[in-house]
Amino acid sequence: MIQLEGITKSFGSLQVLKGIDLIINKGEVVSIVGPSGAGKTTLLQIMGTLDKPDSGRIVLNGTEVNRLKEKELSAFRNKEIGFVFQFHQLLPEFTALENVMIPALIQGISASEAKKNAREMLDFLGLAERASHKPAELSGGEKQRVAVARALINHPSVVLADEPSGSLDTQNKIELHRLFFDLRDKLGQTFVIVTHDEELAAQTDRTIHIVDGMIK
Repeated sequence: MIQLEGITKSFGSLQVLKGIDLIINKGEVVSIVGPSGAGKTTLLQIMGTLDKPDSGRIVLNGTEVNRLKEKELSAFRNKEIGFVFQFHQLLPEFTALENVMIPALIQGISASEAKKNAREMLDFLGLAERASHKPAELSGGEKQRVAVARALINHPSVVLADEPSGSLDTQNKIELHRLFFDLRDKLGQTFVIVTHDEELAAQTDRTIHIVDGMIK
């Protein structure tokens, strides 16, 4: 599913990743943990093709993404990868339904089909009655579930989550963590989650520890 070979990354004189080799299998829920500054988010961004490594090879769902041109890479990212961030990053002027539709519209799906798919996804996540609400009218937990729906709208092969429960209270955190495993079981997605949450890490199929830019 995901294969990283010899991934390095520096910012100026600071080497953040020092030769990462990692394989993540289809359908796994994997957590990446480590101290602040260890390189977790940088690794996730490279895995998600949002950033490029200085050296190394990335194969995602059979495609060597290093070889893709920028336009091809954008299309690949939109189709194959879903993202969930700590602060949902919903667009405030759009409703929950409209926010979820955006990746489908970018992919070129018709507005009517995108709306239908977005409604189904919100319904699946228990948010059907909140579809017409804007982010300011939603609770923290609801916003993050809308963000998950947006990440799933194009049925990506992998969902990458960066501290997804970091801004949630205890109950919403528990519900979001349960949701990831339910989605894996029902939809077959692979999840890679950067987290400081020890309880979430303990629940995942495998925990990757990064210290000083290396897997320990």
